[in-house]
Amino acid sequence: MKLLALDTSTEACSAALLIAGQICERFVIAPRGHSDLILNMLETLLAEAGISLSAIDALAFGRGPGSFTGVRIGVSVAQGIAFARDLPVVPVSSLAALAQFCEAKKTLAAIDARMGEVYWGVYERGAEGLVRLMDSEQVCAPEAVPLVAVTGKEWFGAGTGWGAYKDQLCARLGGKVDDWDTEYYPRASATVQLAAAAFARGESIMAEQALPVYLRDNVAKKSSKANI
Repeated sequence: MKLLALDTSTEACSAALLIAGQICERFVIAPRGHSDLILNMLETLLAEAGISLSAIDALAFGRGPGSFTGVRIGVSVAQGIAFARDLPVVPVSSLAALAQFCEAKKTLAAIDARMGEVYWGVYERGAEGLVRLMDSEQVCAPEAVPLVAVTGKEWFGAGTGWGAYKDQLCARLGGKVDDWDTEYYPRASATVQLAAAAFARGESIMAEQALPVYLRDNVAKKSSKANI
């Protein structure tokens, strides 16, 4: 299996290539210029592996949630490449990729959504090493994150949402959080892991079916305030 993946949904920009069971990745924190950076990353990975796009089985992309502009860039780049090469695509939640990159068994993924809100997802890691969503993804105030799936203790908080709203989230979660790290981002190396499992299950789609997930209904009206 040969899979190429990208994620541009946050301040982080990354691309990864899964080939012969090994993952190579390019990753950078860059609040601007994702559209230029991601194409160069993808080309570099393919060149270093000595293969062309024609050898790729599928293309995975971070579908969001995240920055309106960043998510839109990721979907557009994935669609453009997939259309040109007639490749199937595999959309992957950016919150799931964030949780997958952590080593924690139980992760509370929170991406800063601006405007006093977080993109929120609760994940547990299965025996196969892949995370699974325990409840629906949400966009909400940190004081109102849903608790229905947060059972027991020793949860790990990950993502920029913890940097912006740590106190509110800890107060809401009532001592269930063991630790947190604000420096985790969705990464293509995690995206490609989740995509490989989805592709093996037959969950790829055609390029024209690739859609962004914003969670916030009125995000298009606020695109001028996008954080990338």
